[in-house]
Amino acid sequence: MERYLLSALLLSIPLALTGQTQPKSGAPIIDVHLHAFAADDFGKPGLSVCPGNNEKLWLGNDPQQANRQLESCPQALVAPLTDGELMRQSLSALEQFNIRAVASGQPEQVEKWKAASPNRIIPALLFGFAGGGTSPSAMRDKFRHGDFSVLGEVVTQYEGISPSDLILDPYLAMAEQMDIPVGIHMGLGPPGVAYQDSSNYRAKLSNPLLLEDALIRHPKLRVYVMHAGWPMLDEMISLLQAHPQVYVDVAVIDWYIPRKEFHSYLRRLIEAGFGKRVMFGSDQMLWPQAISIAIEGINSAEFLTPEQKRDILYNNAARFFRLQQVGTK
Repeated sequence: MERYLLSALLLSIPLALTGQTQPKSGAPIIDVHLHAFAADDFGKPGLSVCPGNNEKLWLGNDPQQANRQLESCPQALVAPLTDGELMRQSLSALEQFNIRAVASGQPEQVEKWKAASPNRIIPALLFGFAGGGTSPSAMRDKFRHGDFSVLGEVVTQYEGISPSDLILDPYLAMAEQMDIPVGIHMGLGPPGVAYQDSSNYRAKLSNPLLLEDALIRHPKLRVYVMHAGWPMLDEMISLLQAHPQVYVDVAVIDWYIPRKEFHSYLRRLIEAGFGKRVMFGSDQMLWPQAISIAIEGINSAEFLTPEQKRDILYNNAARFFRLQQVGTK
């Protein structure tokens, strides 16, 4: 498993778990961006991460001091120690909050999670070229046989590849022809990741407008920009306005970046008129508790109406993925 999100997200000292604090709601939620990972995918199990509501989140590094660890925070999230416990806690959170989730990871892990909770897990194919990738024909067979329903997360930003690079074209053409939804990582990685595990990662590839040529070549492609292209808000709005088929998810930015910054970013998307094309995602990796924090990130947005919250948490994704009749129940 490529360790794309290792390093600066992680703390070395496990702290107390933050428990689920919200009761189960009868209203369904669709999480369009979740991972079925193994407990050791990022290294030693039990790693910790700080949610974004702390002032020490992005302290600067002295470049002469390698691998400076993040400061501790009082509400760090701690990863489970085993694959089974990570799956159990994650599926328990999906059950608690009445969530169906688009889940990607190593195929064998996705298969296990799907078998354990067939009504909760929508299998997705994590894709990049590291390790040789897979051929378009082999990928086509996976979708034809029903192994996967979504192509994503497409993680080629970590490999220095633009979403409109012609190397991706055969895969996007396949998805367009088969009407497979595609989720492309465009946005933040861990601070300093280009100096550590992903030397080809470039922040400039977060620019949503880099997707434009691919959209023109594949006008029937169903695509959503993961992380809503944060922090390139003006470019994201420009892309959404020019290409009405594009949706976004707010995964990870709804719990990892400072809450005020997330709300500011989300508010601009809503006020610009794109409330029907924003979808909820958690980007849950190793920390199941992040799911409840991400949900709270939407529910605590006072500028959203109840209808807008339901659109983000459910209706927009139901429409985009054609899961069932869209409703507000």
